[in-house]
Amino acid sequence: MTISLLVILSFLYGWIIKLRNRRFDKGLRSSALFDVPVICIGNLTVGGTGKTPHTEYLIRLLKDKFRIAILSRGYKRKTKGFVLADEHSTVESIGDEPLQMHRKFPDVTVAVQEKRKRGISRLLDMFPDTQLVLLDDAFQHRQVKPSLAILMMDYNRPIYKDRMLPLGNLREHAEGMKRADIII
Repeated sequence: MTISLLVILSFLYGWIIKLRNRRFDKGLRSSALFDVPVICIGNLTVGGTGKTPHTEYLIRLLKDKFRIAILSRGYKRKTKGFVLADEHSTVESIGDEPLQMHRKFPDVTVAVQEKRKRGISRLLDMFPDTQLVLLDDAFQHRQVKPSLAILMMDYNRPIYKDRMLPLGNLREHAEGMKRADIII
């Protein structure tokens, strides 16, 4: 692709994301609230910023105090819809990071669902004693209003030097940081 085409695509992508976020900010699109606390761990960029390791840190910190459920999109899985992790789960069925968390924390409920609102509802229907839901890599999933939003950032890749996809690594503009309760 030529650089000018990437610039145009980045501009269009950024414009669409900005329009989408404004619709949520103005209440034209709604975000679901749940009766249990929902902690969202995410970032503004593609690539590793430590979201899953931080999710695992929170699991270790909170699993003895609360009945936790983890919900992820299940990046690169071959399945669709809601899938609950079990002893037969594979990378193809739930994705590599959810499988890793399920194996490290077999006593914690782990599920995948690309539509987080549906996924949380399903988890709470199946496990009504759930006291806390952790959303791994869900900062851009505005259909759910988290109780706490944690934004992970890479110190070595400052966002003010980056550009929107596909020219750069930004999933959304830097102003999205305002939605975060904690920035790490």
